[in-house]
Parts: sequence; C-alpha cells; structure tokens
Amino acid sequence: MKALAIAATGMNAQQTNLDVIANNIANINTTGYKRTRAEFTDLLYQVERSQGVPSRANQNMVPEGAHVGLGVKLSAIRAVHTQGTLNQTGNRYDVALAGNGWFRIQGADGEELYTRSGAFNTNDEGVLVTASGNTVISDGGEIVIDEDAITVSVNKSGQVYQSTVNGEGNLVDELVGQLALATFVNEAGLDPLGDNLFRATAASGDATLGFAGEIGFGSIEHGYLEASNVDPVKEITEMITAQRAYEMNSKVIKAADEMASVITQGIR
Repeated sequence: MKALAIAATGMNAQQTNLDVIANNIANINTTGYKRTRAEFTDLLYQVERSQGVPSRANQNMVPEGAHVGLGVKLSAIRAVHTQGTLNQTGNRYDVALAGNGWFRIQGADGEELYTRSGAFNTNDEGVLVTASGNTVISDGGEIVIDEDAITVSVNKSGQVYQSTVNGEGNLVDELVGQLALATFVNEAGLDPLGDNLFRATAASGDATLGFAGEIGFGSIEHGYLEASNVDPVKEITEMITAQRAYEMNSKVIKAADEMASVITQGIR
C-alpha cells in the first residue's frame, strides 16, 4: 500500500516547514534578518495508464492517463528579501539601507561577505566593524574614526564624516570614507553563514558594486537599523497550517493501517 509511504513524505515535509517557521519566529528581533519560506515539489509518478496511446488496436487515443503520485519533497528554502521596518536608535554608528543593496564586509580570512545589518561599532584602533569584529569595507578600504571625534555623521550617500576640534578650537568636519555597497541579480542565491553574513555563490551571480544613491542602490539612513521582515501574524498562521497538514497526513497513515488490518484479519 503506497499511501503509507506517501503520507510519510507529507509528514516529513511539514516537519521541515515547521522548522523553517520556528527559525523565522526565533529571529523576529534579529537586525536585518530576512524570513525564509520552504518550497516543495511533487515526487515522481507511477504510471498506471499512459495518455495519448490507442485504447485498442487502431482505435482512438486515450485522452487522459492514470498517474499515481508518490509524495512530496523539499525543493528549496527561499529567503524573502523584502524591506524591513527602519527603527531609530540614535547610535552614531548605526546605519540602515532603505532599498536595494548590501553592506560589504571583509571576513576574517579576507573573503568579501555581505550583510543588511548596519549595527556597526569601532574596534580598539577606531576601525568601523560589525558586531562580530569584521571590517566594514569603504571606498578606501577601511573607515577609521579618531578617538577624539566629537560627532560622527553619515549622509544618504554613505559618506562618513567626523567632527574634530582643530588647533584654533574650531569644529571641523572631515570625510573619512564612504560605505561600499553591492547588489545581486539573484539575492535568494546568497549563501547564509550566520552572524547576519552572506556569501556570493554561482546562483546569486557576481556582485555589482556601487554606492548608496546610485541607480539600483538604496539610500543610507543614519541612526536607524533595519528590523527583521518577519510578520508574527503570518508566521503563526503558517504554523497552524503546517500543523493541520501534518495531522491530515497522520490520519492518512492511520486510515491506510486500518485498511491493511482488514485484509490481514480476512486472511486469518
């Protein structure tokens, strides 16, 4: 009886679906997090009768065949890269992207990585880094903030200015760098690494480099962070749907077991 195996694939699929939903809910407060969605496809079909063949010798063609599906399988877990809400923080190193683009980050091994989380800070040398200590890439390689800087500001183009006091006691603004951005043809093809970081892959395509405000790139909002795009109401609804689908598949297994038991009892 194929129903047992078919329903088992359905239960496995809904278990994976629930895992994805649980991860979305767990990251509801993660800066720059993009919700993911499980995608499924049907498995191979067992052909009981083919369409388009003669029903008998030299007779009319069979208009419809008989194909029995063998269940479902996971095809992809797709990230939904929609804009998250921008929340004001007031932190002078916090920045958010409104629109397309990714901040370019230098990984520990020198590999270029990408993030939507603009929760930046400075290290002991004044270099602008992520919360994990990875260097934020600018047009000049690094952005270094003087320890005696009075204020730090970032305009919508991503240019970073620091205000210092000169020898005459006057406040002077100095450009220390510009945040470098990247876009991709297929953002869903990026490889998630954790710590809000992503790596380019053959599926995502090569990065298109540029700066905020240019064609195809969003703008920078200083003193803001992009919140997760997880909608709690939608996730709860998806969770209930997955739970009900799991229960229905379990009922199919129970029904198939009862049908098999009738045959077994008849043999006795």
